[in-house]
Amino acid sequence: MSGSLSHNRWSPSPTPRSEATIVGIVLGAGKSSRFGAPKQLLPFGYTTLLGQVVRNANASSLDRVVVVLGRASEELRASVDFGRSEVVENTAYGTGCASSLLAGLDAAGEDCAAIALLLGDQPGVRAEFVDLAAATWRRERPWASVTSYLGGLGHPFIFAREAFGELRQLHGDKAVWKLIEAYPELVSRVRIEAPLPPDVDTPEDYELALAHWRSSA
Repeated sequence: MSGSLSHNRWSPSPTPRSEATIVGIVLGAGKSSRFGAPKQLLPFGYTTLLGQVVRNANASSLDRVVVVLGRASEELRASVDFGRSEVVENTAYGTGCASSLLAGLDAAGEDCAAIALLLGDQPGVRAEFVDLAAATWRRERPWASVTSYLGGLGHPFIFAREAFGELRQLHGDKAVWKLIEAYPELVSRVRIEAPLPPDVDTPEDYELALAHWRSSA
């Protein structure tokens, strides 16, 4: 895979494959403007909506996991078992997901080869999906990868370190999608033979996510 980005030819990182650290960033700081109540606290399985996402990330092969909190952070800290995850705060969460991504990038540190983005309201992205995406990235080392489900593209998104500069320039919501669309020649797809996991923006989405989880358990 090759292409141009910011007028520079991109090539894979020289980091040895065995040392390619992937840090998961769970974006859990949303303001739930369409849902109303903090959706991260909704009951889901044996935990909460965000708690299930964190469980999935912690159970995966990701080297580290960073969870970014914003709204209802105190309640979430009290109700969610974050396990091996590092929890960071985004006080600017009201400005959109890009601010949470920036907080996650800061916490990821200088030693990671890539980040894997996970949404805090998408509990159906199971650990095995994350593992497949991570293993494929480690093997192919693209600038970025997205997961291709039956029904559409989704998370996790994985970005190599070479993309971090572009990620830091994003603003608002859905900004990462715009970056993916801007450089299609640099983005690989990881195919998963499973329905696209729903994200939860409305009460109807919540019921759909619960049904999706039960059907695939």
